[in-house]
Amino acid sequence: MTKAELAREVNAEIKALTGKPGTVSERTVHNWLTGVTRWPPGKIRVALGAVFDCMPEQLGFVPTGRARTTPEADVRRRDFIAAAGGTAVAALTGTAAAPAPRRIGAADIQLLEARFAEVIASDHLHGGRVSIEAKAVALADEALFLQEHGIASQRIRSALYACAASFMSSAMWAAIDGRRFDAALQHHQKAASIAAMSGDSAIQFRIWSHAGSLYRHLGRPGDALAANDAARGLPIARRDPLFASLGHARHAAIHGLTGDTNAVRRSLGHAQDALDRADAAASRPVWITAFYDQAELDSLALAAHLAAGNWEDAEAHAHRSMALRRGAMQRSHAITTVRLAHAQLGQGDFEPAVATAMSVPAEVSTHPRVTGMLTAFGTKLTAVADGSSPALTWTEYAHDTWRTTA
Repeated sequence: MTKAELAREVNAEIKALTGKPGTVSERTVHNWLTGVTRWPPGKIRVALGAVFDCMPEQLGFVPTGRARTTPEADVRRRDFIAAAGGTAVAALTGTAAAPAPRRIGAADIQLLEARFAEVIASDHLHGGRVSIEAKAVALADEALFLQEHGIASQRIRSALYACAASFMSSAMWAAIDGRRFDAALQHHQKAASIAAMSGDSAIQFRIWSHAGSLYRHLGRPGDALAANDAARGLPIARRDPLFASLGHARHAAIHGLTGDTNAVRRSLGHAQDALDRADAAASRPVWITAFYDQAELDSLALAAHLAAGNWEDAEAHAHRSMALRRGAMQRSHAITTVRLAHAQLGQGDFEPAVATAMSVPAEVSTHPRVTGMLTAFGTKLTAVADGSSPALTWTEYAHDTWRTTA
């Protein structure tokens, strides 16, 4: 395999992952060989892993911030691209000795958990991006590499599986948020199997709860209810009212798809009761404390009532959610804003609906979920008020501001 051939294969894997061709060139491959690039970007690491069926560390790359303590990394990179003219690529697993196993301990788990917190923070800022998905997949692979090649106690091994499952659940959510549903389904299969080996019911809850959301977005309420029931039946949902509340709230959103208003109200009542009982000071995983609160419960109530056509209830929950929403969650605020516009439109309040939709910042509207919701808003507005002053105002504004979204 030449440098050019390797570049083509990596680019093909990137396209399969992201839907867009990669930009790896022969110069890029040369930089891998010479050590100019010590740690490629996440999607390239994932693509290299797919080509060679190994971890980036096995190819001689060193994670950012980690000192290179031996010349082994350089040797492995030279084996990765053979020295004969720099043109032939050798599969690492057949040419380099595996590094001696090392003991994995609590410090490794803490580092992985810190990187998971970074993924969560990035998701709240930029959710749905392919780069977040790729980074999460790469970090899951790193955790599994430590699991496979390290020496560890059973407790540490369980924690490694939990870390890997956490990263895969974030990859799954990024794919859901970005409307890459086929990728999300694949991530779910891997995440669920890894989580089962961890014995950690909190991360199992996240994965199955995400699966419920995935099926809800796919318009499959039966599967969504079953997946969410799997989450609600886990020990963590019985022990911790905050988890129970999230399970009930997402159940309400699914019931909204079926138009069962009584079930929506019943589930929301259970969700509110559980949230009121939750101990705010209890120690919980960062993924749930980073987003689930009263504002998110009202956001899910908004989604439930909007799906069921209960416009006034939806609007009330929208205003409450927006008033309580944390400032850093701009994307979530934008989604709530567009849902409010839909609720106002459903009540025939065309001018307020258009004003609400126009208040979404243009930079946030490029998020796939917001884009789709704005497009749907414009379509509904045209259907019910074509030619009206609000419809003309929206059409002009959308053309000038959201050229790719309406």
